[in-house]
Amino acid sequence: MIEEILDIQTKDGAMETFVVRPERNGPHPLVIFMMDAPGIREELHEMARRLATVGFFVIQPNLYYRAGRDFKNFGPHVLDEDHPARERMRTVRSKMTIPPVMEDVGTMIEWADEHPDAQTGGPIGIHGYCMSGPYAIAAAARFADRIAAAASFYATHIVSDAAESPHLNLAKVKGELYMNFAEFDDLAPPEMVAEMDRLFEEAGTAGELEVHHGVHHGFAFPERWCYDKPAAERHWERLISLYRRRLD
Repeated sequence: MIEEILDIQTKDGAMETFVVRPERNGPHPLVIFMMDAPGIREELHEMARRLATVGFFVIQPNLYYRAGRDFKNFGPHVLDEDHPARERMRTVRSKMTIPPVMEDVGTMIEWADEHPDAQTGGPIGIHGYCMSGPYAIAAAARFADRIAAAASFYATHIVSDAAESPHLNLAKVKGELYMNFAEFDDLAPPEMVAEMDRLFEEAGTAGELEVHHGVHHGFAFPERWCYDKPAAERHWERLISLYRRRLD
């Protein structure tokens, strides 16, 4: 594979981005891999590489770039209650509203359309974990003519009063959505998941909402305490089959 870390210039600054793609048989379909709240780390790079090995041009941006280059990875204690790293992350995370992230997605699409190894003007896939789950679904509505497949995994605040909250624009989506939740998740409680499921069905959008039973928020991350290999592999099966179905 070919991989590099480079800056994609946005109107708000240089967005550090991990880019990985196959060495041969390009150009390849674009997949945008959106990080979770703890930030960019090798664990996420490894997950991006897995997608590249099956034929996708994957870009993984540091969405915290507006806060500066020191805000990239908050370390293993970011999930510990009352730890300074958690409070530091929350300060940056609170500014991560949907509209500026949608601008970043648009910039990434424009950048990839100029890259010789990515399919110019072709269908795009996007997926996000945790805080980025809503971004992925919102992007499918904002860029409906390009995004053919979008997935979210244990998304937080999937139904909220935020501008461009995913539940507001489901009917605008032209591609296929896959929304996956953990049974045990304080950040996406059952009543929120049930409401999203109702709105999803009401909108008539193509796709599926699924709850993985017996697992906790973060189950797909190999370095997380709650990693569940069977559920994680099922998540890969769902995601890769979605992308192969809609992007190939």
